[in-house]
Amino acid sequence: MSAPQLTPLISVIVLNYNGARWLERCLASLKAQAILPQIEVIVADNLSTDNSDALAEKIIRSWPNGVFIQHGENLGFCEGNNRAAQLAKGKYLFFLNNDTWLEPDCLEKLSREVQAVGATAAMPLVLNYADDSFQSLGAAGFDIFGLAASRRLFANTSEVFMPEGCAYLIEREVFEWLGQFDSVLFMFSDELDLSWRLWLAGHKAISVPAARLHHRGAANVNPQGAGTVVEFRTSDTKRFYANRNGLLVVLKNCQHVLLLVAPLQLGLLVAEALVALVLIRRWSFVQRAYIDALLDCWRLRAHISEQRSRIRQHRRRSDWWMMRFLRWRLNRWDEFIRMVRFGRPRVTPS
Repeated sequence: MSAPQLTPLISVIVLNYNGARWLERCLASLKAQAILPQIEVIVADNLSTDNSDALAEKIIRSWPNGVFIQHGENLGFCEGNNRAAQLAKGKYLFFLNNDTWLEPDCLEKLSREVQAVGATAAMPLVLNYADDSFQSLGAAGFDIFGLAASRRLFANTSEVFMPEGCAYLIEREVFEWLGQFDSVLFMFSDELDLSWRLWLAGHKAISVPAARLHHRGAANVNPQGAGTVVEFRTSDTKRFYANRNGLLVVLKNCQHVLLLVAPLQLGLLVAEALVALVLIRRWSFVQRAYIDALLDCWRLRAHISEQRSRIRQHRRRSDWWMMRFLRWRLNRWDEFIRMVRFGRPRVTPS
C-alpha cells in the first residue's frame, strides 16, 4: 500500500455500533478505493457489544492511513461523528455508515465532481446493498411538513437539498464553521438539519450519480434479511427521535414564513399517533414515540433559541429563498409504500 499524503484529501469517518455483520466488507471496499493514498479512514466505535470494535481495530491496525477510536460509550450518531471529526485531517469529511460498501472509483468520482462544480457537500448514488437497484440520490427538498422529500434518480450531477447521512461528504472547515452535527439530536434528522444550515449559510450540495455506493439501510432496526430488507420494522426509540428531531429541525432553521410548517407537522404527528394507536394497539408506543417526543421538544426550547441565534449569524438566505426546495411529494408517502409492500409495521418496544 502506498503511503498516504501528509494532508489527505478525504477523511472517511465510519461510526460503528454493533456492525459486525457489515464492517468487514465496508472497510475492504475502502481499502480498494482508487485514490486510497489520498484518504484516511477513521473508525469510531460507540461501545459495541458484538465484538465489532475489536474486529475494526484488527482490520485497520496495519493501515498507514487508518485510525481506530473507542468512544467508551454510546454517543449516538451526531456526537460520535463530531468527536471523530475532530481528529480528521482531510479537506473533506466523508461520513459513512458501516452497512455500506463502495465501488472502487466511488471516492475518486465523488471528490472530482465536488471540486469541479465548487460544491461544499455531496453524496454518491446510493444503491441497495445486494444489487444495483436504486435507493437514493438525496432529498430534492422538503414537504409541507418540513420533512425531507422527493428522492429520485437522475443521470447527471445535480444540486440536491439533502445528501443522505449514510454517505455524506462535506468540507471539513465548513462543517466546523456550521457547528458540526447538533449533538442534542443524537440520531435521525441529523443530515436534514446540517443540510438546511449549509444552504442557509450560502453553500450548496450536490449528488453525483457516477459515484456509486451500496447501502443496506436501517440495519439495527430491521436486522432480518441479511443484505435485503424483508420487513417494515421500527422501534419506540427510533420513532421518538425521528418525531422529536423533525420538529426541532424546523423550529431551529426556519426564519419566518416557513415556521408555518411547524403547526402542520404537529398536526401530522397527532394524526399519526391516532393511527398508530389503531395499528400498533399499544399505548406505551404512542406515549414514547409521540407524547414524549413533543414534551422533550418543549423541554429543549432554550436549545432551540440558542441554535436560532447561532444560525442567524451564518444566515445568507431567507425563508423566501429556501421555498424553492418545497416539494409536494410527501415524506410519509415512502413509508406508506413500505407498508403496502411489507404489511403493518412491527414495533420493537425499546
